[in-house]
Amino acid sequence: MDFKSFQSFAANHNMIPVYEIITADLLTPVAAYLKFREKRKNSFLLESVEGIGRLARFSFIGGSPKKLIYNYGNQLFIDEASETKLEQKDILEYLSESIKGINYPQIEGLPDFSGGIVGYFGYENVSQIENSIGFEGNDKLEIPDSIFGFYDLLIAFDHFKHQIILIKNVRIENNSALENLYQSAKEELARLRDELKNTYINDRYFELSNTNSEINDKEKFFDDVNRCKKHITEGDVFQIVLSRRFEGEFRGDLLNVYRALRIINPSPYMYFFEFANNIKIAGTSPEDLLKVKNNKATILPIAGTRKRGKTDFEDLELEIDLINDPKEIAEHTMLVDLARNDLGRVCKFGSVNVIEDKSITKFSHVMHIVSKVEGELAEGKNCIDALKASFPAGTVTGAPKIKAIQLIDEIEDLKRNVYAGAAGYIDFRGNLDMCIAIRTLFAKENKLYWQAGAGIVADSKPELEYKEIHNKAAVILNALKHAEVIDENIGN
Repeated sequence: MDFKSFQSFAANHNMIPVYEIITADLLTPVAAYLKFREKRKNSFLLESVEGIGRLARFSFIGGSPKKLIYNYGNQLFIDEASETKLEQKDILEYLSESIKGINYPQIEGLPDFSGGIVGYFGYENVSQIENSIGFEGNDKLEIPDSIFGFYDLLIAFDHFKHQIILIKNVRIENNSALENLYQSAKEELARLRDELKNTYINDRYFELSNTNSEINDKEKFFDDVNRCKKHITEGDVFQIVLSRRFEGEFRGDLLNVYRALRIINPSPYMYFFEFANNIKIAGTSPEDLLKVKNNKATILPIAGTRKRGKTDFEDLELEIDLINDPKEIAEHTMLVDLARNDLGRVCKFGSVNVIEDKSITKFSHVMHIVSKVEGELAEGKNCIDALKASFPAGTVTGAPKIKAIQLIDEIEDLKRNVYAGAAGYIDFRGNLDMCIAIRTLFAKENKLYWQAGAGIVADSKPELEYKEIHNKAAVILNALKHAEVIDENIGN
């Protein structure tokens, strides 16, 4: 971007992306992230796989946010300019206010996400949305309910064009010295470009220890399944998603686990966060929570799963079996209805529709039944209103949602924290893209935590639900083991 273009955009906008494009044929997002984070705290890497093993068009890297916010309930902490302020405020209200004052241009050639707010929104935040919900479960981890950074410096990989787009977002204030702002941004991009020329990285290691990879209270888990079934029989709920947490300890670099996860479980949402106080998150989630783009809100309910076949014929047989399974179809239909109801709370009357109904989406290891529900946001509503209406996802709670959440807190007696919450971004235009935080690993200092759940219905069998949770948790365990040897000779 030249100064003339910058000046032109400044006439009608108060946040402008200054950018530079370089060739990306010798650099990968992981290698660039390793170099980028050396000098920057509170960094992130966002990637995506579309369909079967095909990297989506863009990957994103950011760090050193202008501002970091985190909350414990309605206690909101704001780290900015080397100071920390405490406010008694709903974090969603703060996020909504933050994006309302930004006027950001649409520039051809730049990705949809060119900077903004990135982080996670923990499960227990639902108590900030629904007054009838309060959590009594043990908060063993003692971590913030959410952490979000406000990022104005971004590296975007365009995998289609084999380009890297370096972006520095510049805030225009009244009577700003435009040329000085522009030159400062260009100088920062030049320094970043020079950094990326030297991506030699020292060997990094990961070592796992003291892993609890089994549900150590199997008898209690069976009792909990039967408690859920009793509530279903009595008509309190139709379904409850019961989960269990697994733990471990480690030494080394958790990024190796992310690298392993993206190989073992490539997904539409792949993310790695490093936040202050040794808080790190690595995830590869297959499930959208919510997308909002140009005032259109979209939810993609996923329910119903089969493994991939070893041959094309077996794959087709499994697909036919899945789409004709009454239990899977009933559960999926319930989630589609939930999505329609959620969007109906914030969208224009009559605009919510099921755009795609029960299509089979195939990934590298599994196939799912997926539908697509869309609606146009009502006047005065924004992406934060849509997030409030849809959070948390019915796939991690059950239905009816509020009663299921209350029963989960009572039965699990342990705060879920990151698990079953959301991870993703809100951009400077007010668009949002967040996934459900499943297939996700959380680390605090040298401790590891991951969680998996199973949907309990009237005819659920405790032994099968026990196996389902272990099968889901095995994705993380396999990645942890693979991370220990990821840089060794694959042939061995």
